[in-house]
Amino acid sequence: MTTARKIIPAFLISSLLALFILAIPSSAVESKSKKEIVAEIDEFVRNNMEVNHISGASLSITYGEDDYYTQGYGAYAHGARITSTTPFPIASLSKAMTALAVLQLADKGLIDLDAPFASYFPDIAAADNRVARITVRHLLNQTSGLNDKVNPDMTKSNQFQSLQEILKSLELLSLANDPGETYSYHNPNYQFLALLVEQVSGQPFSEYLHDHIFEPIGMHDTFSVSTTQQINEDSVIARGHYLLFGKPISTSEPLWFIEGPAGVISTAEDMAKWMRAQYATRLLSPNLMQQYHAAEQQTSYGMGWLASLDTDWGRTISHSGIFWTYKAEETVYLEKKLGIAMMFDTGLNAFIDYSGFISGIAQIMDGGKAKISVMHSRNIEAALILLPVAAVLWKMASIYLLKKSKKRLRSYRWKLIVATVITFTPLILLLFLSPILTFIGGGRVVPWSGIWMMMPSVVLLFIFLFLVNIVSLICRYRIYSAQSKY
Repeated sequence: MTTARKIIPAFLISSLLALFILAIPSSAVESKSKKEIVAEIDEFVRNNMEVNHISGASLSITYGEDDYYTQGYGAYAHGARITSTTPFPIASLSKAMTALAVLQLADKGLIDLDAPFASYFPDIAAADNRVARITVRHLLNQTSGLNDKVNPDMTKSNQFQSLQEILKSLELLSLANDPGETYSYHNPNYQFLALLVEQVSGQPFSEYLHDHIFEPIGMHDTFSVSTTQQINEDSVIARGHYLLFGKPISTSEPLWFIEGPAGVISTAEDMAKWMRAQYATRLLSPNLMQQYHAAEQQTSYGMGWLASLDTDWGRTISHSGIFWTYKAEETVYLEKKLGIAMMFDTGLNAFIDYSGFISGIAQIMDGGKAKISVMHSRNIEAALILLPVAAVLWKMASIYLLKKSKKRLRSYRWKLIVATVITFTPLILLLFLSPILTFIGGGRVVPWSGIWMMMPSVVLLFIFLFLVNIVSLICRYRIYSAQSKY
C-alpha cells in the first residue's frame, strides 16, 4: 500500500473521531467523580440555606437503579444533628401516595375511577345535586367543583379530627363549579379519597399506606398522621420555623387536619426509595401507571403530581409540599431516571425559592453549574429593613421643606388630600392582603396566621409605614393650620 493510501484513511478516521468528540456534550467530556459531584451539591445546598436563613434540611437523590445520595443539613434546636434518617413532614408530597392507594384499588377492580364518589357511600344526602356527579377521577384531578371558598380548609375554625367526620360536610356543600369543569387545587379532595380508601379496603387509611405502599417499597421509617398536632407532639420530628427578618423562629405548626392530602412523615432515605419506585418498580399496571404520571387535560395537574414534558429533561413529575413551618420539594425526571427531593424545617416564605434547590441540584447532576439567585431571603430582607429607614428620612425631609416654604399653603390643599390617601394605602393593602394572596394562589384561602408566618416582615412593614404616614399627615395639617391663620 502506498504512503498516500495509508495517510488518507488515517486522516479520515482522525477527522471523524475529532467531529465525534466535539459532538459530545461538554458535561460528558468533563465527567466528574461521584465524590466531586456530591461535594459540589453539598456546597450549593449549604450556601443556599445560609443566604435564605434555613436552619435545617434533608436531601434525597436517586439516579438509575441506585439511591445515589442522601444527606442531612443543620441541627435540631437542642443541638442534635439532622441526618438522612431524620423524619420530616412532606406535606402535599403525600398526595401522590394517596393517589397511588386509590389506583392500586382500581387495579384490583375495587374502585372505578369514573364512577361517582357518592356511589361508594349510599347514605349521602347532598343538598347540591351536583355532588352526585363528582367522580373519583375528578377528586384525583382536582376538578371536583369544590374550592376553599365554598369548603374552608385551612381557615376552618373547628378542624376535623378524623376522616369519618368529613363525609357529613359533603352533604352541606354547594359546589363552586360543575364537576369536571374547572381545576381548583383543594386539599379536601384528597381527604375524600383517603376516606374512599378506608371504605373500600376496610383498613384505616394510615394502615393501608403502611401495608400496601410503605413496606413493599421499603419505606420503613415513613408513616402518616391525621393532624398537625401529632407533628407538634412528636419530639423525633425536627421542629419547624418561620422567618422574622431573616431570623428562624421555632414554633408549633397551626392546627390543621391533613390526613390524605398532607399527612405523611418521611426521611431522606425513604424518599429515595419512593422516587426510584416511580421508574424502577412496577407499582401499577402499565395503563394505570401511565395515567398516574400524566396531566389532566385542563391543566398540568394529574393524580397527585404535576406532570410536564420538557425538551431537555423529558417527562417530569413533581410536587411541592407547603406547611407554615415546614416545606418540601420533589421532582422525578422519569426518562433520565433521576429523582431529587428536599425537606426543610422552615415553612412557606415569600422570599425563598425552594424549587431553586431542586433545579440547582439537577443542573449539577447533569454536568452543569448551579447558581444561587440574588433574589434570596437575605438580600430581600435587607432591602425591607432599609425601606422604612428611607421612608422616615423622606418624610422628615418633606416636613422640613414644607415648614421652610414661603408659599401660602392654601394652594396645597389638593396635596393634603393626596397625602391623606397615601397615608392609608399601607393599611388598605394590609387589610386586602388575604384576598390578594387568594387570587395569586389560584383560589387558596390563606388564614391570617399563615400570612404572618409567610411574610411577617411585609406585615410589619405595612404597619410601620402606616404609622409613619399618620405622623407625617398630622404634621402637615398642623403646619397648614398654623400658616392659614396669617
